[in-house]
Amino acid sequence: MFALVLGLGLAAPTATLAVEPDEILADPALEERARELSKDLRCLVCRNENIDESNADLARDLRIFLRERLTAGDSDDEAIEAIVSRYGEYVLLNPKVTGSSLMLWLAGPVALICALGIGFTYVRGRSGRDGKATETQQKPLSDEEQARLDEILKS
Repeated sequence: MFALVLGLGLAAPTATLAVEPDEILADPALEERARELSKDLRCLVCRNENIDESNADLARDLRIFLRERLTAGDSDDEAIEAIVSRYGEYVLLNPKVTGSSLMLWLAGPVALICALGIGFTYVRGRSGRDGKATETQQKPLSDEEQARLDEILKS
């Protein structure tokens, strides 16, 4: 048990130390900008991991490219746009809500609302039929029906 805890304790910091020393910029302000921008860029190999946390070669290439763009004088938006133009919008962990991605953002809530509507209609329809059956069962017997019931019970 101790070995497992120790192993996990030693493995956890390595994920945050994926940025190698030769990638770190000399200017602390530029390095801080690069780190902030890296948090929103997806590693294309590791899926839902940002490029700062990934040890993949492609994530390293993305980190270096981002730092090159910042060193060249690009603004944050220009550097991100350069990466998106090269790798596509999938590289963004939080894609922009525009155009075709708007349909993807809205598809989940619309499907949920439709499912809730169908479920509500189904339940409402079933309870309506059950309610009508209950009403007919609770209606008092006519004199003729009561007489027939009494005759059956006497036998």
